[in-house]
Amino acid sequence: MSQNGPDQDPWGKPGQSSGPKQSDNSSDKQNENGWGARDNKNQEQSPPDIEEVFNNLLKKLGGGNKKGGSNNTSPNMPSFNLGKILPIAVVIGGIIWGASGFYTIKEAERGVTLRFGEFHSIVQPGLNWKPTFVDKVIPVNVEQVRELKTQGAMLTKDENMVKVEMTVQYRVQNPEKYLFSVSNADNSLGQATDSALRYVIGHMTMNDVLTTGRAVVREDTWKALNDIIKPYDMGLEVIDVNFQSARPPEEVKDAFDDAIKAQEDEQRYIREAEAYAREKEPIARGDAQRIVEEATAYKDRIVLDAQGEVERLQRLLPEFKAAPDLLKERLYIQTMEKVMANTPKVMLDSNNGNNLTVLPLEQLMGKKATKPMTTTSESAVSSAPVSIQDRRVETQVAQPVQSSEGIRQGRFN
Repeated sequence: MSQNGPDQDPWGKPGQSSGPKQSDNSSDKQNENGWGARDNKNQEQSPPDIEEVFNNLLKKLGGGNKKGGSNNTSPNMPSFNLGKILPIAVVIGGIIWGASGFYTIKEAERGVTLRFGEFHSIVQPGLNWKPTFVDKVIPVNVEQVRELKTQGAMLTKDENMVKVEMTVQYRVQNPEKYLFSVSNADNSLGQATDSALRYVIGHMTMNDVLTTGRAVVREDTWKALNDIIKPYDMGLEVIDVNFQSARPPEEVKDAFDDAIKAQEDEQRYIREAEAYAREKEPIARGDAQRIVEEATAYKDRIVLDAQGEVERLQRLLPEFKAAPDLLKERLYIQTMEKVMANTPKVMLDSNNGNNLTVLPLEQLMGKKATKPMTTTSESAVSSAPVSIQDRRVETQVAQPVQSSEGIRQGRFN
C-alpha cells in the first residue's frame, strides 16, 4: 500500500497532512469539522457541494480510515456522478412502475376500480392498465351461479316445530352495488333468506309443510326474499329457490311417516286405477260400438220386414175385396201355424165327441213322450195308441158329460 504524501489527505483538502500536528493551538482543532476541513469564520461560507458530499459518503462506507491513522485511498474506487445517475434511476423506476400497472380481467369477471379508496369505474374483460399505488382493482365474477344454504328449526302456524332446509341460487348483477351497497352482500342475502323462510313457515300448518305445501313454500319464500332485498339494492339476482327437506320433531316422526306413506299409497292406487281405466276403456268402447251396430242392424231388419209385410198385404188387397171371409180364414190358419210351430202343446178340436183322432205326435216332434198325456176335465187320454173301437166302448160306459165341441189337450215333454 502506498503512503499518502503531504499533498494527499482522504478526509481533507489537498495540501493538508493527516499526520499528527505539532501545533498546540486548540482553537484549530475545534474549528476542524467532521470532513477534515477547517471552518474559517472570517471567510465567506459557500453552500456544500452535493456531489462532493455524496462521493465522500461512498468513500467512507467503502473502507476509508475512520480513525484518521492512514491517508491511503483505493486507486480502483469509482467516481460517482449524481447528476447522471439520478435521471437514469428515475427512468428505470418509472418503467418498473408503469409495467406493474398492467393486469387482466377474465371474461366472466368485471373489475371494480377504486381510486384512492373511492369507486371510480367498472373495467371490462381483457388487458387493462392502472396507476400503481393510485388505483386498486377488485375483480368480481358476474356469471358464476352461487349457492347459499339455510336451515334450522322453525315454528309453524299450528305451533309445531319443523326442521327445514333451503338453498338459494343467485349471481352478481351489479358489481359496484354488490361491493358497496352493504358491508357483506352474501351474508345479508343469507339473513334475508332465513327471515323470508321463517315468515312463510310461520303462516302454514305443519301438515302442509311436510306434505302438500312444499311448492307453496318455495314460491312464497322466493317472493318474500325478493321483497326483502329489493330496498337494499345489493346488486344480486335470485335465480332459483329450492326447498330441500322438511322433517318433523323426533317425537312425532313415526306418525308423520305413516301419514306420508298413506298419501303415497293413495297416489299409487290412483295411478293403478287410471291404468285400469285406460285398459278397459277401449274394450268398453268396442262393446258399445258393437251393440250400436247390432241395434242398427235389428232396426233395419224390422223396417225391411215391415215393408215386406206391407207389400204382401197390398198384393192381398184385391183378394180380400173379392172374398174377405175366405182370406181371413186363410190368414188365421197361417198365423196359428207360425205360433204353434215352437210350442210343445197340441190342441185338437173335434166336432164329434165320440171320435178321437190319434196323431203320431212323437214322430212329428222328433222325440218320444216321457210323461203321460193330460187332458182337460172332460176326459183323460193315455199316451199309448188306442183303437177307435175300444175308445167307442169307453165313451158308451162313461157318463154323458162330454160336449160335442170339447177340446182335448195332450202335453208332451
